[in-house]
Amino acid sequence: MRSGTVAGLLLAAGRGSRLGTPKALVEFAGERLVDRGVRLLDEGGCHPVVVVLGAATVQVRGAVTVRNPGWASGMGSSLRVGLAALPEEAEFVVVVLVDQPLIRAGAVRALIASGAGLAVATYGGRRRNPVLIGREHFAGVAELAEGDVGARAYVRAHPELVTEVPCDGHGDPADIDTPEDLHLLEAE
Repeated sequence: MRSGTVAGLLLAAGRGSRLGTPKALVEFAGERLVDRGVRLLDEGGCHPVVVVLGAATVQVRGAVTVRNPGWASGMGSSLRVGLAALPEEAEFVVVVLVDQPLIRAGAVRALIASGAGLAVATYGGRRRNPVLIGREHFAGVAELAEGDVGARAYVRAHPELVTEVPCDGHGDPADIDTPEDLHLLEAE
């Protein structure tokens, strides 16, 4: 079991241009995606949970919200804002994207249980989200997070540091980018 505080970070700042509405506001199975993401991190064992907002400003229960004034520049700026907003006692963070509603808390728990300082969930052998980042990597991750690239650039630059954690059986990493995606995932 990991000693040290593990925070959760939900990136929910985007406009959802192809979807037609900010993803944080989208309802999936009767629950807003932002609330679903907070619940995922909470049930996975992350405390506190920080949500980065931008295109939409919403009240979120059970989380600390921060606004990314540069949200339009992409996910990289939201990751930087979120990492900077974490409390000092957070030794690790699990980063989740708001638009992947089928990921389950077991994936978050598996990353935490890995004991790694930098871990990526895999599904069918492919790296996806969520990602666990130890504090010693925060600055490096933030430095390489640009445009629509979050932690991926740092993970690719440091393969020797990455632990892959199989999360098959802990949900599906499919994301919602269009109304069609939303309808397909709701059908599942």
